Amino acid sequence: MSQGLSLIFGVIGIINFAHGEFLMLSMYLTFWLFQLWGIDPYISIVIVTPLFFLFGFATQKVVFQHLIKAPHLSQIFAAFGLVIVFQNIALFFWKADYRMVKTGYSAATVHIGALNLSFPRIIVFIMATAVTLVLYLFLKRTYLGKAIRATALDPDAAALMGINPMMIYCIAFGIGGALCGVAGTLLVPIYYVFPTIGAYFVLIAFVVVVLGGLGNVFGAFFGGLLIGITEVLSGYFFTSSFKEGIYFLIFILVLLIRPSGIFGLGKT
Repeated sequence: MSQGLSLIFGVIGIINFAHGEFLMLSMYLTFWLFQLWGIDPYISIVIVTPLFFLFGFATQKVVFQHLIKAPHLSQIFAAFGLVIVFQNIALFFWKADYRMVKTGYSAATVHIGALNLSFPRIIVFIMATAVTLVLYLFLKRTYLGKAIRATALDPDAAALMGINPMMIYCIAFGIGGALCGVAGTLLVPIYYVFPTIGAYFVLIAFVVVVLGGLGNVFGAFFGGLLIGITEVLSGYFFTSSFKEGIYFLIFILVLLIRPSGIFGLGKT
């Protein structure tokens, strides 16, 4: 989720505050695929991911494409407008009930020596690592990936080289939406889904993105690891109620010491 948020900002320059609602909707879609047709969440990833690529593509095309050169305040208001719309759509159709997918492996654990590891969380880690590597190779090795990076650096120069920046913006937003689709399918066996769950995760995502460096997709992965380790250790040594406060404290310290983020490009 954080990688998608970072990619959208790095390429388009828009901070998508509705990114959490993309996650929430992908979780609902995964939930209903399981409830109605019995499709396992890890299998539904092949359905949810392309659908949310199209959803992200359409959101950029219909909403944000007209605000590329608008003041940042207009972009922020548009994003918050989407937050309200998506949350109320979810409330209208599915009420405020907490829902969860219960599979045979939801509570399964893997024993490694003295460690008891949650099986769904191991899958999340493996998939997050795999998606990071695939995204990195896509951006570095493919023509489209290079076009995305060129547009992020200088859209006018990219246009002179035959690249259509407006189409690249839609594709980048679509990839961000697809990454939310992947995240939603992976989170459903672990977390409840309800209309405002996106607001919880988007706060963590913003912390991760800033720690990793705004626009740095690879940095978002390591920022996520840092926050995950911080949550576990703070819950072990203190109490789980302190975990948000501790990683926000780290967030503030990083902003004070290195405002560009741990992996960001600092000023020389």
